[in-house]
Amino acid sequence: MHRLHGCYTTTSAVATASYGKSEHESVLKSCEKQYRMAGSTNFFLCNKPSNAQARSKTCKRGSAGFLPQTTSKPEQCVKTCCVMSSDDDLSMPVVADGHSEALKTLNLIKDGEFGEHPPEAALREVANLDICSLTAAAAFLRDQRMDASVITFSPKVFIPLTRACRDACGYCTFVQEPKPGQSVFMRVHEVLEIAKAGAAAGCTEALFTLGDKPELRYALAKEELASLGHSTTVSYLTEVAKAVIETTGLLPHINAGVMSRSEIALLRHISVSQGLMLESTSKKLLEPGGPHYNCPDKRPSSRLASIVAAGKEMVPFTTGLLIGIGESREDRLADLLLLRGLHQQLGHIQELIIQNFRAKKGTVMETAEEPSVEELKWTIAMARLTFGPSMSIQVPPNLTPDRAGEGAQWKTLISAGINDWGGISPLTKDWVNPEAPWPHLAELGAATSKAGKLLVPRLAVYPFYIQNASMWLDSFVIKWLQAHSNSLGYARADNWSPGLNIEVPWDSKVESQAGCLNVGKFSLDLNTGYEGEVVQNVSQINLTSRGDECITVGMDGSIVLPGQFYRGVAMTTRIQEILKKTAAEEELSEEEITNLFYSIGPDFKEVCDAANKLRRCVNGEKVTYVVNRNINYTNICTYKCQFCAFSKGKYNEDLRGKPYRLSLDEIAYRAVEAWNRGATEVCMQGGIHPEYTGQTYLDILKAVKSAVPDMHVHAFSPLEVFQGAATLHVSIQEFLLELKVAGLGSLPGTAAEILDDDVRKKLCPDKIMADQWLEVMDAAHSIGLPTTSTIMFGHIDHPKQWARHLLHIRRLQKKTSGFTEFVPLPFVHMQAPVYLKGEARKGPTKRECVLMHAVARLVLHPLITNIQASWVKMGPSGAQALLLAGCNDMGGSLMNESITRAAGASFGQELPPEAMEKLICSFGRLPQQRTTLYADAPLEQIAKSFTAARI
Repeated sequence: MHRLHGCYTTTSAVATASYGKSEHESVLKSCEKQYRMAGSTNFFLCNKPSNAQARSKTCKRGSAGFLPQTTSKPEQCVKTCCVMSSDDDLSMPVVADGHSEALKTLNLIKDGEFGEHPPEAALREVANLDICSLTAAAAFLRDQRMDASVITFSPKVFIPLTRACRDACGYCTFVQEPKPGQSVFMRVHEVLEIAKAGAAAGCTEALFTLGDKPELRYALAKEELASLGHSTTVSYLTEVAKAVIETTGLLPHINAGVMSRSEIALLRHISVSQGLMLESTSKKLLEPGGPHYNCPDKRPSSRLASIVAAGKEMVPFTTGLLIGIGESREDRLADLLLLRGLHQQLGHIQELIIQNFRAKKGTVMETAEEPSVEELKWTIAMARLTFGPSMSIQVPPNLTPDRAGEGAQWKTLISAGINDWGGISPLTKDWVNPEAPWPHLAELGAATSKAGKLLVPRLAVYPFYIQNASMWLDSFVIKWLQAHSNSLGYARADNWSPGLNIEVPWDSKVESQAGCLNVGKFSLDLNTGYEGEVVQNVSQINLTSRGDECITVGMDGSIVLPGQFYRGVAMTTRIQEILKKTAAEEELSEEEITNLFYSIGPDFKEVCDAANKLRRCVNGEKVTYVVNRNINYTNICTYKCQFCAFSKGKYNEDLRGKPYRLSLDEIAYRAVEAWNRGATEVCMQGGIHPEYTGQTYLDILKAVKSAVPDMHVHAFSPLEVFQGAATLHVSIQEFLLELKVAGLGSLPGTAAEILDDDVRKKLCPDKIMADQWLEVMDAAHSIGLPTTSTIMFGHIDHPKQWARHLLHIRRLQKKTSGFTEFVPLPFVHMQAPVYLKGEARKGPTKRECVLMHAVARLVLHPLITNIQASWVKMGPSGAQALLLAGCNDMGGSLMNESITRAAGASFGQELPPEAMEKLICSFGRLPQQRTTLYADAPLEQIAKSFTAARI
């Protein structure tokens, strides 16, 4: 990471801010001298006029610009020169003279010298620096995030359950006083109509925003609640939100105003997050004439009490500041520090909203001056500096409209340090700011791309809290959350799952309806011209179809924009440096591998391209496969693996299929039949039958090898080996030697799942741990038994655990050279117990599947040279796509497959050689039958395989 260089200023006693060319060059030369004294060798002068327009055109990568800045004294002007080295991405102002100490402190904050949260004194010291300095530092901090390449948003529907409120804020048009004959509250069926339309449009969030406790002020509200069977608004809200999540799967985010701890706890059961804007703690806002006068729920003590209560109830919480309502910068900084202190204590603030005041007609503040973009940028930057990289900082884009139509204002906000646009609805208006329509996602996405970032949908709760869901979320909502989530904690936005036989495109640039976010497919009849006229009764809302554009989420994880594919977005420096290391065959760190799994957009493309180029260098254009048969000799198992729908036992009798146990004669018959159909391998595994011992496995081997001596037996998972050795009271190595003598040719690398014990304790608690799996593999390799290696991913796991898994495989391979291949196995969720319990995701997304194979190719090179695609789980077209991401092997033709099909997969019942080769040839590759150990298959067996009748 390059250190940012910056802006040197000089002070000149001149009467005007206009400078000629000669003085401009003189100042630049002075800057250059100081810059070179600082140790830089890459300084470029720009000989352009010293006006803002010229600077905006010339102060780019590898150049210097010039911008006069006025001071408090008219006879002086501070001249600032933004300097960039040729290999930097940003400028970082470093000022001489009066502000030099403050900018040294800013550099310390930027470089993380104070940790995540700088001390208050340091923040106050830098608060008066120029906007350029502050925003550059803030953006730099933001870009230290693992997901620095993206700006997120939440696809939502806005549900104004009631617009009655006991408060009357001086800037609000949301509140409507109840009137006789009109409903005060939306009915459940009305809410569900909106929620269903939102789900159909690709939304994942149901935002409930409503007035504070109208029943305490209005008899009509109290009476209507009683008729609905409730005494409070919060009680009714709980019923409605529960109906929404159960009926549509939309995830409720609750903005219900000031609440008690018990009310927050009640809503926690049916929501994934809650929110309450702090707005401001400035006392003058409560005075007569102030915007919060006579508003009991705007008292800072009441709002802070709710925020604290939410933390104590472990609720992921959204809060923030409303700027421009009469508070000062000092007030804002004090509020930021106050919120940070609460977050440090309770850890529950998931995002911070910096919202700018908008004057609305018909309000007390309709003539009030709105805050400038500069004020908004200052507040964003100070929020980022105060909270550090990990906090999500959001600005609503509809409140800073792109009047020029080129996204300049939105780009400015990104450059100030935000990483989120908040909730955006393709369906409902912003009822709090009805004069400010949501931007079209295509426009916002294009502007985001021009700022060098990618637009990515998220959920109503942020990744950290999703990845720690058992601590932060009620078990009732977790199952819906998992169904919507991907491995990064973003919105899945992908209808495809491993094992599903649905036609979807496997192209990172073009997507069809799979994963489609339909912007404008439905809209609300607003009954408003955005001129202050608003719907008087929420029950008047009608859904109408507009049939607008369809915004889709691509295989690369980002929104695909028509005609705007990655425009303005480049591969990140971080990924570029990691790929350089892989090209040099250096071992990556856990963090670096995790970074690869976060690749989205151009990063995704470059990782896949690098893997494909490496595959070409190592394997050429040849794609191998083996003709084999799976023999699963029993599905009876005493273990309780939460991902397995194949095994039958005491804990899973209700899953598909009946218990069975094949006889030795049946096993031998299937091996003979496989040989006669051209197979060179039988792959044998089964459940851990309570009656099986190590001798059982020896007997199975003897049956096969007696019937077909030349058949390669690839059999027995490390768990079976571990269990077999234990039942015979011998060491693992001794048992493996017995198996080898009996005819075992190699071991499958299954039962690895994820080689991380935190995952294994939840996923397969009674199974062997990671070290034990590695011990069996090490022992097998030590006696000359080769094995495969696998990973089963996309359930309750995350990229950091994938990275650990790959490092375990790499380091053992470096020691033993015993792995023949690496086989990623995407989790098939449909019938898996862990999914049916609502504790797992719906398998990996397309992006995750492709990345797993590509990253494996890069990380394991040059130690493992074969990366296999599982057509059983990916489907033929999905496996085909993997051939473009580093894979060189298609695995086995599989005359029978039981385990994946038991989990609900549609594939697995044989892909004959002619179909396999047709698939391979369609990509211009050269198919080749192989043996288990990657030798050429015997010609006699190849001939049999092409003429065999179907089973």
